[in-house]
Amino acid sequence: MGNPHRLRIIAELSRGRVHVSELARRLGMSRPLLYMHLDKLEKAGLVIGQLELSEDGKAMKYYELAPFDLRLTAGEIVAALDADGALDPADGAAADGAAADGAAAAETGNSHGDKEEGDS
Repeated sequence: MGNPHRLRIIAELSRGRVHVSELARRLGMSRPLLYMHLDKLEKAGLVIGQLELSEDGKAMKYYELAPFDLRLTAGEIVAALDADGALDPADGAAADGAAADGAAAAETGNSHGDKEEGDS
């Protein structure tokens, strides 16, 4: 979720369902890069992709936002940064405690089956 491209995709899809080529045009993003981010968002349960056939038989891929409720704690952010290697090694002690807090919160508060933020 923290990736700026994925945040822009979510913001654009909040305007409604759109064909992937149109979405790429609106965002000024290549289709391969867009598909990579859409795949991650779809796996996280934040967007829904639907393949449809046009009248002339062409496959058309449309995306829209899935209904979601996102809960994020500071511990989950630290754990995601630590998993990506984005934390300074000097911050390791703080990261360990926060990561444990994030894991405990995820166990008790993730009632929607959402993936952790490091996965999206």
